[in-house]
Amino acid sequence: MSDTSAIVILIAAIFTNNILLSNFLGMCSFIACSSQVGTALGLGTAVTFVMTMTTMINYSVYYFLLVPLKLVHLQFIVFIAVIAAFVQLVEMIVERFSPKLYFSLGIFLPLITVNCAILGASLFAIIRNYTFIQTIGFGFGAGLGWLVAIVLMAGLQQKMRYSDIPQPFKGVSVAMIITCVMAMAFMGFAGMVTIQ
Repeated sequence: MSDTSAIVILIAAIFTNNILLSNFLGMCSFIACSSQVGTALGLGTAVTFVMTMTTMINYSVYYFLLVPLKLVHLQFIVFIAVIAAFVQLVEMIVERFSPKLYFSLGIFLPLITVNCAILGASLFAIIRNYTFIQTIGFGFGAGLGWLVAIVLMAGLQQKMRYSDIPQPFKGVSVAMIITCVMAMAFMGFAGMVTIQ
């Protein structure tokens, strides 16, 4: 087990080991829902909540159910089932309390289930042998890192609407270029702290 503090893991998961900008996990919903800051903030908040809760639940399921019963080989199926159930719960809550956000997110809210960043966070916590507290820090930090990245992208895309961008670079092309530049910018934080 790592002796790194949960706070250090949280900060590293946001900046130096951003799950989106260093591992490129969760790119599909990142590119698709990053045109409006409000939508990006709503989706990023939902992803952060789901990622934090499912990393905790999956950690508990792994160490208290799968390992004792020698069913570790089922971890992918179980983790995806936990994520799907939890996303369904979040979807019902968002629909009930924020219908505007629910309709603006559209199909991408239920697609959080297949957001590979959420599954990746659960798997990274297991692979890196984090404690439960470290897992909470990592899950929350990874979610916040994803939130920061999508809100930055949405803000930049809103500003670019007023820019004269050459036709070949409009749409997904410029979004991918911006993502690469953001990833390089976040590499500048690498000297602060890294997690393994």
